[in-house]
Amino acid sequence: MKYRRLGKSGLKVSEISLGSWLTYGGYVEKDNAVKAIQTAYDKGINFFDTANVYERGAAEELLGQTLKAYPRESYVLATKVFGKMGDGPNDMGLSRKHIMEQCHASLKRLGHDYIDLYYCHRYHAETPIEETLRALDDLVRQGKVLYIGVSMWTAAQMEAALGTADRYLLDRIVVNQPVYNMFNRGIEQEIIPLGEEKGISQVVYSPLAQGLLTGKYKTAGQAPEGSRAAKLNWKEEQISEEKIGKVQELSIIADELGIQMSQLALAWILRQPNVASALVGASRPEQVAENVQASEVALPAEVLERIEQILA
Repeated sequence: MKYRRLGKSGLKVSEISLGSWLTYGGYVEKDNAVKAIQTAYDKGINFFDTANVYERGAAEELLGQTLKAYPRESYVLATKVFGKMGDGPNDMGLSRKHIMEQCHASLKRLGHDYIDLYYCHRYHAETPIEETLRALDDLVRQGKVLYIGVSMWTAAQMEAALGTADRYLLDRIVVNQPVYNMFNRGIEQEIIPLGEEKGISQVVYSPLAQGLLTGKYKTAGQAPEGSRAAKLNWKEEQISEEKIGKVQELSIIADELGIQMSQLALAWILRQPNVASALVGASRPEQVAENVQASEVALPAEVLERIEQILA
């Protein structure tokens, strides 16, 4: 496993990280979830991601409990705040009240004294950026949070946050968590250039397009039983015949290189220096073991050109 710096910070995270969206505390049975986390740690993954809204805290509980078996300094634990956690008017968002309350609630569920990386899960137009950043800065000063980040913010929103942080000498965001994969490349236009200029890394989620880029989907009309496509009732544009055809072409390249399709897709993402880590989800430990190997794959320029032609 290789490691990269997170933004301009001194923190190093594994190029492949393990997430818990739609998996742990949810449809993945507990034994498989625990084994997947253990396998990730054993294979060199030191970066684990969750959120308070994942299964209303159940994902945090399972991840925190499993990681307690390992030395606290040996892994980086990330969680998030924003989503709806109750029926009251202040039970979501990025107000100081909600951030403080949810940080303490997450720490309790995780069973940890501090959170390495605390994300603003979405942008909240109803809360001034200064209020949000001051609350996060206080958590950093209290030692309850070490680094702060955002997820799915626009380049303009991140620039505004950096300007506010610099103006009031508040802690700066060091990471953004956007969606990024071969079929969703929107961050290449503004987000990555901003990250490179301002020192904000990308920790990308859905790098395998929720399984589409593993090659297991053979036809748009028949999603494998138990797959995410079947569970989430994907629409036609998410699993179109055109995309499946592209995956089949890409699989030929993977075969020539002697690697799995999933490893090709992850290595393609890691070609971006601004990407600190690709966040994978796994329902079985074997999937983790397979994905981890992508960290060792360096794609030659001619291979990247062939991939570009297929995706275009």
